Amino acid sequence: MIVITGGAGFIGSNLVRGLNARGEEDILVVDEFARGAGPDNLRGCAVLDCVDKSDFRSRVQRGDPGLRQLRAIVHQGACTNTLERDEQYLLENNFRYSMDLLRHCVDNRIPLIYASSAAVYGSGTDFRERPECEAPINLYGVSKKLFDDQVRECLPRSASQVAGLRYFNVYGPREEHKGKMASVAFHLNRQLQAEGRVKLFRGSGGFGDGEQRRDFVFVGDVVKVNLWFLDHAGKSGIFNVGTGRDRSFNDVAGNIIRWHGTGSIEYIPFPDELAGAYQNFTRADLYALRRAGYTDEFLTLEDGLRQYFDWQHAAQPQVAGCREES
Repeated sequence: MIVITGGAGFIGSNLVRGLNARGEEDILVVDEFARGAGPDNLRGCAVLDCVDKSDFRSRVQRGDPGLRQLRAIVHQGACTNTLERDEQYLLENNFRYSMDLLRHCVDNRIPLIYASSAAVYGSGTDFRERPECEAPINLYGVSKKLFDDQVRECLPRSASQVAGLRYFNVYGPREEHKGKMASVAFHLNRQLQAEGRVKLFRGSGGFGDGEQRRDFVFVGDVVKVNLWFLDHAGKSGIFNVGTGRDRSFNDVAGNIIRWHGTGSIEYIPFPDELAGAYQNFTRADLYALRRAGYTDEFLTLEDGLRQYFDWQHAAQPQVAGCREES
């Protein structure tokens, strides 16, 4: 059985579909269902069961024998709010919960693949997976780095796989529930549909209006990397997951406008609350990932956005529900 935490969320639900597409259904989905997180993203998926995070974590903490023979834990569950200011909440959800899973996996020789974040690099311009390149500028990034540092200490003594995947700016289907933390592509598309225009920040960090640059990676590529590590249990470490290319927000907006065939760009003042806590530039260094053996190419921004908006156009309203199969 494969456990996917955060399995009803954005990347998690796409991972479930990726596993289903290759015939795998022995999947335990973990998410915060008790707090009202519905499994809408899992409509039509084939899984063994859906359980609440609190129940699952309790089973892990007490060493439930039923969780000692797992094929792998793919840990996507976390607080992903980069603006969260409650340090204890972030530590509980992004660090202590992850540490529970790390100890369980190492003790029972279960592969652990988990989501890290490019937020650990802060405002730096060197995106190698090395401690000297890491200087997070928000509490979310701090919480992710704290766990990565524990993984680094653990790796030499772990007899099983521990792989941290540092996601850059992921976009794609099934992110609607993320609200403010949904991707730039999602929000700009919504703005264009509602107002006939998209809003970008004026210049910041030495970049011109809308010229701040990020590494935008399609969720389908993120799924492929996760599945590759599932298939290569001998590969451990911390790895960037991005395209290796930086593109401007103007590029994103231009592609959205071209897809719709209409629209314009409005530049708005850079928010005071983001000053000093905003990444104006990211670009994944893929050397470690390529050295590990991952050779697939990543979609260009143009191709990824086209797939995303074609999916949105074709998608039907989702109905809550999770099909269980034994």
